Amino acid sequence: MPGKLGRPTKERLAILRNQASQLLWYGKIETTASRAKELQPYVEKLITKAINTYEDVVEIDVIAKDKKGKEIKTTSIKDGPKKLAARRAIMAKTYDLQEIKDFNEKKGDYRKRVGKVQHPLMEKLFNEIAPKYAARKEELGQGGGYTRIYLLGQRRGDGAESAVIELV
Repeated sequence: MPGKLGRPTKERLAILRNQASQLLWYGKIETTASRAKELQPYVEKLITKAINTYEDVVEIDVIAKDKKGKEIKTTSIKDGPKKLAARRAIMAKTYDLQEIKDFNEKKGDYRKRVGKVQHPLMEKLFNEIAPKYAARKEELGQGGGYTRIYLLGQRRGDGAESAVIELV
C-alpha cells in the first residue's frame, strides 16, 4: 500500500535518506516540490540533533610505550556519550558518503586531503554545519529554519512542480 509520495514506506524512506545525505553534503539539491516539502523536516531534525550534541567531547589521557620501553603520555579526544548516540542516530538516517577523488588529483594528494576520516558526512555535519547553525541560533535567538525551498515551476516532460532545497 503506497504511503506519502505515492511510494511504499521502504522506498519513501530510502528516497528521504538519499536526498538528506546529498543535501547535507552539497548544501543544495533540485527535486520535486512534494519531495522537498517531505525532506525539510527530516533534515532539520538531523541538524538540530547535531547542534545539541556537537560540543560533547571527552579528553582521555593515553599512556603508550615506545620501542625502547619509555612511556609516552598523549591526550586523545573522543565523542562523549550524547554525541556518540546522536552520531549513530544520524548515521542510521543518512547514507555514508565518501570524498571523491578529483580528476587530475594524484592518489597521494587525495590520501593527504582525506586523511583518516572514516565518515566524511558525519565530520562535515558535526564540525562545519552544527557550529555554524549553533552560532546562528545564539545570534537570532531561535532554533530551526535551517533549510529554504525555492519553487522553480513545472518540469518539462512530466509537468511535475520542481523545487530547490538548500541549507540557509
